[in-house]
Amino acid sequence: MNNERVTLSMGAGGKLSEQLIEDVFLSLYGNDILNNLEDAADLHIDGTHIAYTTDSYTVKPLFFPGGNIGTLAICGTVNDLAVKGAKPVALSAGFIIEEGFLIEDLKTIARDMCTTMSTLGIRIVTGDTKVVSKGEVDGLFINTSGIGTIIPHMNISSRNARTGDDIIVTGTIADHGIAILNVREKLGFVPVVQSDVAPLFNIVERIAHFGNAIHVMRDPTRGGVASVLNEIAKASQVMITLYETAIAVKDEVRSCCDLLGMDPLYIANEGKIVIFVDSKITQKVLECIKQVPAGKNAVVIGKVEEHLSADTPCPVCLKTSIGIKRFVPMLEGDPLPRIC
Repeated sequence: MNNERVTLSMGAGGKLSEQLIEDVFLSLYGNDILNNLEDAADLHIDGTHIAYTTDSYTVKPLFFPGGNIGTLAICGTVNDLAVKGAKPVALSAGFIIEEGFLIEDLKTIARDMCTTMSTLGIRIVTGDTKVVSKGEVDGLFINTSGIGTIIPHMNISSRNARTGDDIIVTGTIADHGIAILNVREKLGFVPVVQSDVAPLFNIVERIAHFGNAIHVMRDPTRGGVASVLNEIAKASQVMITLYETAIAVKDEVRSCCDLLGMDPLYIANEGKIVIFVDSKITQKVLECIKQVPAGKNAVVIGKVEEHLSADTPCPVCLKTSIGIKRFVPMLEGDPLPRIC
């Protein structure tokens, strides 16, 4: 990397994030597990097949329509386990709190974390608390780690996409990013967009019996659907075609994006899964997903077309409503910082 200092763009989940991870961290820590760059590590320990993940949450503002930093921390970690086909078992939580932070706000966040966990039957089993001086942290940062047991017969990896797979998204996209942007920048868009933050293991549980016919699952957070699809295409060495008319976006979200000149494909989600599935069972998988409230708007948005050739400038393209195809590269720059 040519940069002498870290920039906000390096944390946005796009191309610069990928370069930072590869040039600094993988160059030092790289191994056969970490190099896969999955949402959670896939581990075999004394005959037990588990997934392990960690994430830090720095969202601004701490409270937003549809949730807060606490619900985001629980859902984000649980979802990283779920998209590896793992049933969440236990979490850790670390809190870095700024001096002067309101105790009542901290209690509210902690209570909402408990409420979210209770719906899944999981607990925080270890944790840590640090208080730092005024100005050394922006109110509150939370780190959560999680372990889960991988469901038998599921083999989920970004490297498993196959030619002919259908690509499902479990609902409307860009809700979370626009919800955060609207309140943080006081844009005043009405109706107020609600974040989609939600735990998603119940969707995975519904489709687990399809086993190896489910090839890839990812939650499209930072960098949005576009960046996640580029990562999968690169890992699996395939080409992907998206259908513009099939992608579900709420009217209020689309209006915000149009006014701001933003593409919903690049905006973060916190309650959606991208699923690559054998086309022979696509409709059965959709039926199962739609039985869960969080998946009622699930749709097929694209297809895996062919193996990636060395001279292809971008592995993901979008077929527009007028039949024209355009490339959809990874996110570049920093359009929406601090969304998780």
